[in-house]
Amino acid sequence: MSTTLSLWNRWCEAQNILADSVPLFDCDDSGRVRTRRIGSSNPRPVLCRHPEMDALMLRQTALLVEDWKSKQNQYDGIIYMMFAPQTNGEILPLYIGKAETLGKGDGNLSANLIRIDKDRSKFARWGDNYQYHIGDLSAAALAGHPVDKISPKYSRWAADLFDEIPSENPRLKEDVRFWVKAWKTTDIGIWSEMSPTRLTFLEYLLIGVASSIFGDRLLNAEGRNR
Repeated sequence: MSTTLSLWNRWCEAQNILADSVPLFDCDDSGRVRTRRIGSSNPRPVLCRHPEMDALMLRQTALLVEDWKSKQNQYDGIIYMMFAPQTNGEILPLYIGKAETLGKGDGNLSANLIRIDKDRSKFARWGDNYQYHIGDLSAAALAGHPVDKISPKYSRWAADLFDEIPSENPRLKEDVRFWVKAWKTTDIGIWSEMSPTRLTFLEYLLIGVASSIFGDRLLNAEGRNR
């Protein structure tokens, strides 16, 4: 375990994850997450991302969009992490994921990235719509959503992140931060001996390592080291 933890800590330091992270949620001074309502016919409440989170996501995804437009193919997509910083300086991962540059078609830009500078419905997997992180977490954490939109996955997220749910403005149990990086095809992953690590394999490795150390807190259900 100590060797695995050292591997994790070295990678987090090499990536400057703590220094390059931002608050995930827009909170008041007591740690309660602000909300807003979306939808015209039947408005529903959603949790507010922090403006710094939006800005960081847009900076990193802009690299992907420009790379796709120029056909340089330097980036696979983004790797991201929701985490809780610890007092000893360690990164406690809560969720690790990715969003790829290319969609399901033949070389087309992913729907998660189209008009991302104007449309927050998908927002590279962190959008306000249902079937995206913020939309589904809002359904689990906030009153006013249809019961069939509340999934076990995001109920677990909500119970882990917030004091009481559902709530009009749920209070975070701890500081929750967000890190994202546009991942190049030539970037080195968590095992430096493996040389460049492609995005899909990187996500798999990170979840596996993190689940072996922080299995009781990591919210990823798939790809865990069992």
